[in-house]
Amino acid sequence: MQRIIQAGKAEQTINKSRFIAIAEYCDSERAVAQALRKLAMENQSAHHLAYAFRMKTEQGIVQRFNDAGEPSGTAGKPVLQLLEGRDLINICVGVIRYYGGINLGTGGLARAYGGTAKMALDVAKLADYVEMVRIALVLDYARFDELAREVTRLNGEVLDKQFGERVSVVISIPANSAAALKQRFTKP
Repeated sequence: MQRIIQAGKAEQTINKSRFIAIAEYCDSERAVAQALRKLAMENQSAHHLAYAFRMKTEQGIVQRFNDAGEPSGTAGKPVLQLLEGRDLINICVGVIRYYGGINLGTGGLARAYGGTAKMALDVAKLADYVEMVRIALVLDYARFDELAREVTRLNGEVLDKQFGERVSVVISIPANSAAALKQRFTKP
């Protein structure tokens, strides 16, 4: 699986219809809604906003698409098929269409929406998907800097830290490193 680390944007005109695609990282349905709302606000006079997204949740992979008033299966579905084919995760692709007055037919629409989405994905930067887990730890002050260095080395992140008698931290690290790190920093 791969994830997007830098958004991609592409635009093309087919038979006087203008298509604009944006591909960006979204790890929740709320993030998808925000990204689509932003795209819609930037293109208020557009006729259609089709989209597809795929994300990994605790319940498994969630994926959806919307054809935005185009004939069924001609707009969002080709975009979703592209995401599935490339095995992309935590991503949303929105494709705007400004109607140019010439009907493209169902095959033409599917090629236009899917092709514009492909162009956006081609310019986006992708990286391997690494499943992350959150861990809460309580440790002595003397060990906090060591933990922070180790989290950085593992390409993780310190999400929260509270300083009291001891340091309480919440970190996000790759799942395959979690058990060893937890064992190392929970020793007395």
